[in-house]
Amino acid sequence: MEATISTSTGKRLAPMPRDQHWLFGSFLPVRNDLLNFYTRMFRELGDIIRFRGLPGLYWHLVLHPAYVEHVLVRNQHNYRKGKVFDGPIGLITGNGLLTSDGDFWRRQRKLMQPSFHRQALSRFAATMVAETEAYFEQWDTRARQSEAFDVARDMALLTLNIAGLTLFSTPVDEKADAFGQSLRVAFDFVGFKMRPTLPVPLWVPTPSNLRFKAARRRLDAVVYQIIERRRKTLNPAPDLLSMLMAARDEETGEAMSDVQLRDEVITLLLAGHETTAITLTWALYVLTREPAVEARLYEEVMSVLRGASPTVEDIRRLPYTRMVIEETMRLYPPAWGLPREAIHEDEIGGYFIPGRSLVALNQFLTHRHPDFWEDPERFDPERFTPERAAGRPAFAYFPFGGGQRVCIGSQFALMEATLVLAMIVQRYRIRLVPGHPIEFDTMFTLRPKYGVRVTFERRGQ
Repeated sequence: MEATISTSTGKRLAPMPRDQHWLFGSFLPVRNDLLNFYTRMFRELGDIIRFRGLPGLYWHLVLHPAYVEHVLVRNQHNYRKGKVFDGPIGLITGNGLLTSDGDFWRRQRKLMQPSFHRQALSRFAATMVAETEAYFEQWDTRARQSEAFDVARDMALLTLNIAGLTLFSTPVDEKADAFGQSLRVAFDFVGFKMRPTLPVPLWVPTPSNLRFKAARRRLDAVVYQIIERRRKTLNPAPDLLSMLMAARDEETGEAMSDVQLRDEVITLLLAGHETTAITLTWALYVLTREPAVEARLYEEVMSVLRGASPTVEDIRRLPYTRMVIEETMRLYPPAWGLPREAIHEDEIGGYFIPGRSLVALNQFLTHRHPDFWEDPERFDPERFTPERAAGRPAFAYFPFGGGQRVCIGSQFALMEATLVLAMIVQRYRIRLVPGHPIEFDTMFTLRPKYGVRVTFERRGQ
């Protein structure tokens, strides 16, 4: 459908779907199958699309890399984090870096940034390697018995333990301890609250609300206890929590309060393991479908590591491994959508954007845009050679967001994913269980809806 001109303002409006419901607009297809609905609209209507929800509620889907750059960089001060997405997450993370905004966010970001410089993070590589090696015994047993298992589950457990150890020197086992179990209850509740259904306020004593609040209380008790003990420790462990507690505001000299530390700890636990686990899961799934990629990846890993465990110095010598991770995040971006709210009216691609309206960016579709990715559905790590990457617009690929709010943990995630993938590929062949369904669950991150059931085969045996 062609763009229209608003009779009341005389401004050019983005095209809209033809078949929107007279009352609910696009609410029903968004609720039922958001990703496929957006995909179909992109093919029919192009790079910017206007949708209507309930009467008076409109939002825009923005997909062209130049338009994405406009929102995230060129006019970023006109776009803030909206509550459509961050409201549910804020139930668990509070006012952490993921959900805060404005001057408070800028202060927190500045305080935390030094802790996430590459040199500061390199000390955690040994922890990532050791935790992965701790899984070898059970994976070897499964390999000997040809036992199928959900590798998505194992990647979630592995990365959660790594997050706990690097963050506050404590392993987190969601199967064995109350903290880990509470964390899973809280994460699942946030995922449920993402669903576009009629909201039930948290004060209503539904079973799910009561379970979530109990889980949040347990999380708070443990985190505050860790912070209190750490404040009394003369020689604290060199983890992220110690770095955050030592951070001081350049102007005031103030440190973070216990409440701020709690919010950032929970935020980093959430963001620090979920997205990396999903990236590793999809990467392992891809290797079951792409034997040529698996063979080349194994060749690189063996030529560099020669059967040994990797170190942080080895990462730069594993460029193809890194490219496999990047191509995985292109086709299967863990954070697959990015909402923003326009503060004032704007114009994107010649179309009018009202103030206080939602603008939805979508990594999944922009990463598959046929104008910028040749044969976009094909898995091809070579897209990320320096020569080929230099020929693309910057925001044809933005798995970690962009602009001033680019993900603070991107280097941590890439380091972890590269090390873990190299270790698994060096030791095992991965085979997908025949007939196992692979579908997207898009309610929170881009998870495999039914997990990814695989078998491991020990190499050299």
